[in-house]
Amino acid sequence: MYQLKIENKKININSPIYIIAEAGVNHNGSIKKAKKLIDAAVKAKADAVKFQTFKAENIIIPKGPKAKYHIETTGTDKKLSWFDLLKSQEISKKMHIELIKYCKKKKITFLSTPYDKDSATLLNKLKVSAFKIASTDNDNYPFIVFLKKLRKPIILSTAMSNFEEVKLAYKILKSSNFKNFSIMQCTGNYPTKIENVHLNVIDNFIKNFKCPIGFSDHTMDTTAALTAVGKGVKIIEKHFTLDKKLNGPDHRMSLEPSELIHYIKEIRKAEKALGTYQKKVINSEIENRKKLKKSLVSSKDILKGQRINRNMIDIKRPAYGLRPIDINKIIGKTAKFTIKKYTVLKKTMFK
Repeated sequence: MYQLKIENKKININSPIYIIAEAGVNHNGSIKKAKKLIDAAVKAKADAVKFQTFKAENIIIPKGPKAKYHIETTGTDKKLSWFDLLKSQEISKKMHIELIKYCKKKKITFLSTPYDKDSATLLNKLKVSAFKIASTDNDNYPFIVFLKKLRKPIILSTAMSNFEEVKLAYKILKSSNFKNFSIMQCTGNYPTKIENVHLNVIDNFIKNFKCPIGFSDHTMDTTAALTAVGKGVKIIEKHFTLDKKLNGPDHRMSLEPSELIHYIKEIRKAEKALGTYQKKVINSEIENRKKLKKSLVSSKDILKGQRINRNMIDIKRPAYGLRPIDINKIIGKTAKFTIKKYTVLKKTMFK
C-alpha cells in the first residue's frame, strides 16, 4: 500500500485523517480575505488550507460558456464573462509569497491547485509541498505527467469521470515507481445533493487502487463526511468561506468559519469511534464485564464430598467465577467443602 507524505505528515491506513480546508477562490482576489480564511482554517484545526492557482488565459477560451452554478451565483455571461470572473480570482506571485509566509507563521500547510503548467511551475518554485489536481483535469493526462515529473505529492479528484478514466490516471501516476499520491471520490456539482455523493465508490477505489483514498465533499452538512470516515478515507477536503453571502461562485456551497469548526470536530469524533481493528475487552468494559456477564453458581447447597451434577449448577451474574464454557470441567468432580446456594463457583472448590 502506497502512502502520501505532505511535509511532516504521513497519510496511510494507520494515520489520522488529513483535513484540507479548501479556500479555493473564496478570497475574491483580496489578500486580506485570504489571510482571514487562513486564520479560520487554523482555528478549525485543519491540517492544510488550499487555494487555486491559475492564469485565466491558460485555462479557458475568451468566450467560454459558464457552468449552470456560475450563472446562478454570478449572473449571465453578459453581466460578467467566465473569463473575466476567473481573471478577478487570480492570485499574483506576490500574493502567493505573502500567503505562504503567513501560513508558515500560523503553522498550517499551504496548498494550491494548479490549473495550468505556468501555475504549477510557479508553485514548484515557491516550494509548495504538494499538488492537488482538480477534477477538471483528471483526464488531462499530459498535465498529470507534467506534474508527476516535479516529484511532489499529488492528490487527484475524480468528479465528472468514469472508472476507466480514473483507472488510467492511476496507472499514469503509479508508473515509474511513483507512490506518493492519493485519489479522491468527488461529485462535480455545487452543492451536491446527498443522493449524488455515491460513497460506495470509495469501496471500489480502496479495492482497486493501492494508495490512500480521500473524499472531496461538496454537500451542505456532515452526513457524507462522517459516512466517508466509516468507509476508510484518509483525506477529506471541504470548501469554506468567510460569508456565504459574498459575491462569487463557490460561497453558497461553502461552510462558514463556525461551521468548519463543527465539521472538523465531528470528523475527529467519528474517527475516534472507528478505534482499533482488533476486537478485545477494552479498559472501560472491564468492570461491566465482571458484573454483567455470568458465572457458574450453585443452584442449591452442595455438601462436602458430594459429586457434582448438572442440577447443582446454574448460570447467573456476576462473572467472578468459572465461565459458562467451563461447566463440563466440574461436572463429576467432588466438593472439597460445603458450598452454599448461590455461591459463585471457582476451580479451587472441587477435586
